[in-house]
Amino acid sequence: MNTFQRSAAAVNTVVMAVMKLPVLERLLGRSMGILTYTGRKSGRKITLPLAIRHRGDHLKIAVAMPDKKTWWRNFSTEASRVDVELGGVHYAGVATSTRDDRGRVFVDVALDR
Repeated sequence: MNTFQRSAAAVNTVVMAVMKLPVLERLLGRSMGILTYTGRKSGRKITLPLAIRHRGDHLKIAVAMPDKKTWWRNFSTEASRVDVELGGVHYAGVATSTRDDRGRVFVDVALDR
């Protein structure tokens, strides 16, 4: 784990704790959520706070600085099951990641019905 990843892990721990506070959960829940998935290689359960847009039966996540992060690659070779907490509501679905021609990476979660 490099310095960036260690720093991000520490910040994520604090952000997730703050997001669980009742007042902030409702306020941040419109744009911030918690994504949980199982690592494709490690088999470990991983939980991350992320900015998420909810559009109908899909959630969209724009990955900032994708070349410094590896988590989104869990969804690049095949779709994977994920759980998302958004505004105190639990969602489950299947995530896939794509990189566009400008180098931006997006993760799309097709929600279960």
